Amino acid sequence: MVTKLERLQVLERQVARLQRRIHRLEQSSDRYSWVRVGIFFGGLALSGLIFFAFNRWLGTIFALLTMLAFLIVAHFHNKVERSLTRHTQWQRIKSTHIARLHIDWDMLPDVPPSGVLTDHPFETDLDITGPRSLHQLLNTAVSREGGMRLRDWLLSRTPDLPTIQQRQALVRELTTMTLFRDRLTLNALLARRNIVQQLEGDRLLRWVNQPPPSSSLLPLIWGSIALSALTILFFVLNLFLALPQIWVFTLACSFILFFTTARLRGDLFDDASYLRYAFAALGTVFEYLEQYRYGSHEQLKQLCAPFFSEPEQRPSVLLKRLARIASMASLERNVLLRVIVNILVPWEAYGAHRLRQYKAQLAHALPTWLDRWFELEALGALANFAYLNPAYTLPEIVATAFQDPQTGVMNVAPASHDNTQTIFHAEAIGHPLLADEKKVTNDVTFARLGETIIITGSNMSGKSTFLRTLGVNLVLAYAGGPVNARCLHTQAFRLFTCIRVSDSVTDGYSYFYAEVRRLKALLTELEQNKPFPLFFLIDEIFRGTNNRERLIGSRAYIRALAGHFCMGAIATHDLELVGLADTIPDILNAHFREEVVNGQMIFDYRLRSGPSPTTNALKIMHMAGLPVDESDTV
Repeated sequence: MVTKLERLQVLERQVARLQRRIHRLEQSSDRYSWVRVGIFFGGLALSGLIFFAFNRWLGTIFALLTMLAFLIVAHFHNKVERSLTRHTQWQRIKSTHIARLHIDWDMLPDVPPSGVLTDHPFETDLDITGPRSLHQLLNTAVSREGGMRLRDWLLSRTPDLPTIQQRQALVRELTTMTLFRDRLTLNALLARRNIVQQLEGDRLLRWVNQPPPSSSLLPLIWGSIALSALTILFFVLNLFLALPQIWVFTLACSFILFFTTARLRGDLFDDASYLRYAFAALGTVFEYLEQYRYGSHEQLKQLCAPFFSEPEQRPSVLLKRLARIASMASLERNVLLRVIVNILVPWEAYGAHRLRQYKAQLAHALPTWLDRWFELEALGALANFAYLNPAYTLPEIVATAFQDPQTGVMNVAPASHDNTQTIFHAEAIGHPLLADEKKVTNDVTFARLGETIIITGSNMSGKSTFLRTLGVNLVLAYAGGPVNARCLHTQAFRLFTCIRVSDSVTDGYSYFYAEVRRLKALLTELEQNKPFPLFFLIDEIFRGTNNRERLIGSRAYIRALAGHFCMGAIATHDLELVGLADTIPDILNAHFREEVVNGQMIFDYRLRSGPSPTTNALKIMHMAGLPVDESDTV
């Protein structure tokens, strides 16, 4: 099996090769720049000298040859510049992969800004979005919509098993297709560079769907053709049969018709230029997906079928048609020629008519193309995550024990339902946002629904990190991505956490009241008649109040969870809570511990069964130099 170190070494060699190539291209570009300067000024000086001192014709010919040489050198210089741009972007892609491997937040691209959902059951607690988040670590999408789609997958509140299985199949296929994924990213980066902003397909889609200023231009086209035909006819009759100059009046009618119908035609030049320009940027990506040879990659081929399944609706065909219309519209730059041509033939009316037709075709095809591209970018992010972390695995997610395997109908089981099947089992599960050198993995199993694990342990022993480890891996699993575990078998759950609670000065909430509100929201979610059980993670329950009331409230709250349509883990410092396992069979105890070696506190971050045998608060205070009197009763 390929290791993460081997992936890193391959990427570092690729970056080194690209850096050498970029250096050579920069030197070549510099040489071309000096040659162009020399040709321009040297040729200009010699041409002037020959023109005035020797022969004017010879000087003119030399000037033309200088111009030709300058254009040839400029052509090759532009090729070098394009190659330099591609290599620079390619190096950026590979360097970003290395940053993701090292979890180097400073070198990772920022994620698109988006508001935090304050009432979300796990977004903030598990660092799913925002800076230094799971979304930032995963997101390789160039388009804003692709990144937001990945975010939506990570924040999904209700897992959908068929969708998860479909995504897993695509991620499994895309993981080995590194060149395809990176070239798709490269094309999108080059397109974004051309429009100097992040690619936003929705903006183009809104413009395409804007209604035209008139229902049809065909009457205008036929009217213009009729007037032009009459003008030609009357002109010929006047020329050969001495008929009165009626053609002057029909020509004037054509002139008036052209200027009075400008609103109906719209701004052909601006519309055609924008459509060609905006779609060409996306077309770089779409044509790559259209022309790619998918071979045996059936899942990917099916996903990308809209780009090539209809020959007349392919992106490349539509792009060529739009280019022709844009060329027609360029006549608008020459005012005199524009008027003459449009009086004789309905040039702009026909162009506007064809543009509307292509616009309608684009309005029909573009939503599907954009949807598949955004889907592919989100899937590519998950696949890239799997590629960079070869030890991670795609989890086994099965239908819950309460789902009819024949009909697929979900049924909520009563709280007393006895399910003896293991419904969550993870081996070597770790936190994907932690660097490998700081990460410790653990095994954990929930054997039945209604089970609650009370996790005790000293300060800094790893309780909170373990809770987040379980939660963030479930988020990855339900998004369809790989998880940081040797193996993970789980059924579908609704996830709810209470880990990072904060007070609110603006809303007038104290810390304790904010925590009470969050815990109440968890119970409310549990009481909902929904098909999936609740998987809860609670850190330091009721930490915002005194010892006596915290203990009374914690016992009552845990009893309200244990044995019901849920399961989860609660981390606490209150060792008195471990006694609940003696009276409630659905409660288990686990703990983390520490050792003091040579005056230093050592944590191994290993989860062990049973209640914690030690505490370390007084040790930490003593080691920090604070006064401690262990004879006092706390």
